[in-house]
Amino acid sequence: MKITWFDTLKNCTQAVSLRKGLALASFVVLAGCASVPGEKLGMTPGDPWEKYNRGMTQFNDTADAFLLKPAAIVYRSAVPALARTGVSNFFSNWAEPWTALNAALQLKAEGAIETFMRFSINTFFGLGGLLDIASELGIERHYEDFGLTLGRWGVPTGPYFVMPIYGPSTLRDTLAFTTETAADPVLKVTDLAAKDSLVILRGLSLRASLLRLDDVLEGAALDKYTFSRDAFMQRRASLVLGDREPPEPPAAPPAAPATAPGTVPPTAPTATPAPAAGGAAVPADPVKK
Repeated sequence: MKITWFDTLKNCTQAVSLRKGLALASFVVLAGCASVPGEKLGMTPGDPWEKYNRGMTQFNDTADAFLLKPAAIVYRSAVPALARTGVSNFFSNWAEPWTALNAALQLKAEGAIETFMRFSINTFFGLGGLLDIASELGIERHYEDFGLTLGRWGVPTGPYFVMPIYGPSTLRDTLAFTTETAADPVLKVTDLAAKDSLVILRGLSLRASLLRLDDVLEGAALDKYTFSRDAFMQRRASLVLGDREPPEPPAAPPAAPATAPGTVPPTAPTATPAPAAGGAAVPADPVKK
C-alpha cells in the first residue's frame, strides 16, 4: 500500500493532538529502566530517560523541519489571518467542555462556570465558536486537562518524557491521554474524510501559532533540550498549583553578629535609672570608695 504525504501529515498532526499511541508503546520499552536512578547513569535527577529523550527530541526536530513547519508556513501564507483566527477559535471552543469538566473535578467552581458560559455563548452567538464573543464580554478563558486534574489530587508528576512528534510531557500526563483521547470531540466525527481533515487542520493551526516562537527558542539557550525541559516542567507545576501558593520554608532564626578575634562581644546596655527629685540621675551601681 502506497503511503502519500497526506497520510504522513495526517498521522503527524494527529500525534500532535493526541500524544497517545507511540508514547504508551515507548513506556513499555522504557519500563525496565525506570528503577535505575538517574544519578547512577550520569543523568539529571527527574530525567532518568535523558538519553532517550534527547534522541527523540532530535527526531522530532527533524520531522518538524521537513514536514510540520513547512506545512505550517504554507498554511499561514495561504490562509488569511482572519480565517486562521476563526479556525483557532473553533477548535479552542470545542475543547471548552473538557476544560469545564476537569475544572469541576478539581473543585474550581469559578473556572468551571466561566468555561461553560464561554462555550455556550461562543457556540450559539459566535457561529459555532468561530467568533470569540465571550472574550469580548470579559469572560476569562481557562485551561485544564486530565493530567492537571491528577496532579491536583496528588498524583506524582513522574519522570520527564519526550513524546514522538508532540514533544515534552511527563509520565503522569502521558498516561492521562487515554482519557484525553476518549474525550476528544474531533475523533468522534463519524465521517472518515471529515475527521482526517479536521485532524490536519487542527495540527496546522497549532503549529502555525508557534512559528513566531521558533527564533526565541533557538536563541534562548545553548542547550535547547535543557531549556525546553525546564520551561515545560515549571509551567506544568504552576498549572497544577493554580491558585494555591507553594508552602514557604520556615524562617531561619537571626544569626548572632560576628565579632573580630580578640574583641569582647558587645553587652546589652544597662537601663538608665529615673532622675532623682533634684534632677540628678542616681547611679544604678554606685562604686564605693
